[in-house]
Amino acid sequence: MSNEVFSDLNAVVVQSEGYLVSDMNGEKVMLSIENGKYYNLGQIGGRIWELINTPVTIRDVVKQLLEEYEIDQETCTRQVFAFLHQLAGEGLVQASKTA
Repeated sequence: MSNEVFSDLNAVVVQSEGYLVSDMNGEKVMLSIENGKYYNLGQIGGRIWELINTPVTIRDVVKQLLEEYEIDQETCTRQVFAFLHQLAGEGLVQASKTA
């Protein structure tokens, strides 16, 4: 699927399988079992990772983050899109368009 789906608020995203995740000093770190790479998702990235544990729309991820953090909607949406693009580039997330 093309990365453009990660710029659609109605797209459904979910974690890809095959990663070990741990909390380290309030930040999420992850190890890919497949390629042996480590990823540091940070605190907010880790929260996004938690939210996409089960299939959820990007809109709902943004809505939840707006409730939890002091950030405006436009900035939050832009940063969630950018973060998901990065995760997609590493094969860490999957997305699909809703009907």
